[in-house]
Amino acid sequence: MNKPVDVSEEALVTPVLVPELTAKAESRAKVAGPAYIVLAGISFSHFLNDTMQSLIASVYPILKDNYALDFAQIGLITLAFQFTASLLQPVIGYFTDKKAQPFSLAIGMGFTFFGLLLLAIAGQYVTILIAASLVGLGSAVFHPESARIARLASGGRYGFAQSVFQLGGSFGTSMGPVLAALIVVPFGQPSIAWFSIIAFVAIVILARIGVWYRPQIAGRKAVKVELHPDHPDPRRVRIALAVLVALLFSKQLYVSSLSSYYIFYLIDKFGVSTQAAQLYLFIFLAANAVGAYFGGPLGDRFGRKYIIWISILGALPFTLALPYAGLAASAVLTVFIGLILSSATSSIIVLAQELMPHRFGMISGVFFGVAFGIGGLGAAVLGKLADHTSIGFVYHLCAFLPALGLLAVFLPRMPQQFR
Repeated sequence: MNKPVDVSEEALVTPVLVPELTAKAESRAKVAGPAYIVLAGISFSHFLNDTMQSLIASVYPILKDNYALDFAQIGLITLAFQFTASLLQPVIGYFTDKKAQPFSLAIGMGFTFFGLLLLAIAGQYVTILIAASLVGLGSAVFHPESARIARLASGGRYGFAQSVFQLGGSFGTSMGPVLAALIVVPFGQPSIAWFSIIAFVAIVILARIGVWYRPQIAGRKAVKVELHPDHPDPRRVRIALAVLVALLFSKQLYVSSLSSYYIFYLIDKFGVSTQAAQLYLFIFLAANAVGAYFGGPLGDRFGRKYIIWISILGALPFTLALPYAGLAASAVLTVFIGLILSSATSSIIVLAQELMPHRFGMISGVFFGVAFGIGGLGAAVLGKLADHTSIGFVYHLCAFLPALGLLAVFLPRMPQQFR
């Protein structure tokens, strides 16, 4: 029987009970090398999932016009979606730590499938809330367990696998608004049902991955595993996890400020058209996706702590210069900001997983769900601040967020086995 383990003195200085998946399957995977087909499948599924997830916010203008919603009601839709998509992830991750289900990803994507169909035919506000919650629930089931599969398929190249996984999500996030503009805006709310085809494709792929995953956890049982003698003590683990949450929050808040308000900033400061501003935003999002991919392998090679240092603090000179730059210079600066800042994501998440290897799903849920979700809510606060001041003031303020990278000094040096 699995024994509950937390961040306590006893848990981190004595052998802990972890699933046999960690003890044996990962060691077999290291010998075999990365399972590239599985990594590609889980990354593509992440692309499909985050495409559908970003679709929700993209159709807000249509829902607002169709049902005469005010901004408070729009906020409640976001709350319903964020609660299931973000805040439930640690809970689901904690459950799958104890009892992994090989086909839970396909089942979770089924919630997204029905959520999109319900959103397409919703005729009442409460139905919209339920539909948004179902799409969020599918995302909450997806992230913690898919992160575990990516690690298992990594062949020991954990940062690389996390980067491949993140790459799919990054491109999916950028595709949602584009598809909404091309399909939902011209054809209206019922056309949202067409996106259920994407969910169905994801279900098929995830079911196939479940067939690969099932033998990996067959006969799963708890075994005693000695933590490395150089593993940080419980106090340092708690401090490190708090620092990692703060670093990911600062990174996500800055990225959210650009994703949400950069178009308005360019229009307000330089008087460019909406279409031109969208192009500049795409340049940033593309750089962000590229940086997220390369950050993981660099962390594998040089150590995750150093990549986190360089990635977050290294973006500071560019973010400080952005509010004072011209239009062309702003485009160049956002490329550097996207490349540098996003390279920290994989290293932050993998380091957190290594600090708590016996709570892999829960930790993945915390960082994918809560930290990202809080970053999104923080962006809403920035919007309120922009209403009371100006969009330029917000960018002057956000320019200092990467300075929180100094907190990386409190991160422990992990044993060589985790490099």
